Amino acid sequence: MAPPAADVDTGLATTIVPVQAKLITSGQSAIREPLKYSGSLDEYKSFDVTPAIGREFPEVQLTEILKDDTKTRDLAITGTLIGSLTAHRQHHGNYLTNLVVSERGVVFFRSQDITVPDQKALARKLGELSGNPETSKLHKHALSNSKRGIAVDDKGTLDDEISVISSEQTRKFYKERFSGFSKQFASKEWHSDVSFERIPSDYSILRIHTVPDNEPGGDTLWASGYEAYERLSTIWQRFAESLTATHHQPNVLEVVKKHGVELINGERGSPENTGLDFKASHPVVRTNPVTGWKSLYGLGAQVEKGWIDSVTEHESELIKAYFYDIIAKNHDIQVRFRWNAGDVAIWDNDYEGVRQGNRVVSIGEKPYYDPNSVSRREALSALAKK
Repeated sequence: MAPPAADVDTGLATTIVPVQAKLITSGQSAIREPLKYSGSLDEYKSFDVTPAIGREFPEVQLTEILKDDTKTRDLAITGTLIGSLTAHRQHHGNYLTNLVVSERGVVFFRSQDITVPDQKALARKLGELSGNPETSKLHKHALSNSKRGIAVDDKGTLDDEISVISSEQTRKFYKERFSGFSKQFASKEWHSDVSFERIPSDYSILRIHTVPDNEPGGDTLWASGYEAYERLSTIWQRFAESLTATHHQPNVLEVVKKHGVELINGERGSPENTGLDFKASHPVVRTNPVTGWKSLYGLGAQVEKGWIDSVTEHESELIKAYFYDIIAKNHDIQVRFRWNAGDVAIWDNDYEGVRQGNRVVSIGEKPYYDPNSVSRREALSALAKK
């Protein structure tokens, strides 16, 4: 799987009014009713980056939205939550983030003045205001944490809840894959963030504060899991909905063997995220609890070392390869973002030159598939008929 993502540190004192989401028991999962957008963000200038995925707010500051719970909740609905697969491309790789994002998949903000405590507070509120379980907190990455000794600000602050996205650290741990001489296909690293955890992420917020001088590259790509699901035939959609896949991340333990680093073994944002097996089984088609839409989830680098459950090894490899092609070969379901210092994407990337940023990842709920959920196209078609 792709190199560990960064977790971000949070700490702003705010009043949070939790969403009273209706929960429907389904085994160990809690199926929620979709949330409704109130329109509170309509006062800000914005535009859709592509028809399928991405929205940019070119002028507003996130610190302004953070002050208002209604706007923060609408941001969760509009821009980033569990439901679609997102992916980032860097100079030497593509990362598919498990940011299953509500309606637009990923939201961009330019030239932000948001602090690290604000960033953490926003991640907390996005999850809490959209109905996350009380046990879900900010993720602590087993590898990318304060034990690496990389400060999250100019005061030298270290924080386990912040994953520092560092091009230099990535090349240190994954030299053969992310050097300037790597022959690996950039498309190989599409992945979903921390899906190897039993309770994976819902929102990721990445702010890049250091970019290389006069050097191109470092773009990030996201791909829509909603649209990936739509590209399947009806027969394949039903088949995919019947499957689960084991997500596996053995690269972390390989780094331990090579570099002797210490890992976080205890709770990593949820009581269920413990141990060092880095392995979890999730539905291949996942229902976004915020939108109620179906998303193709079990694909990409997060299952490269994993497998499709309950099928033969050969069948697993065939299914994985097909689902991967859906993401990698359909450019119209992707969006590319060119980073400048201070930019924020709510939903990592490393490359030649020095680039660094802080990422906060909030933990969501146990992934589930709701047989009563609909695809994005079905939902939008129904709205158009009203």
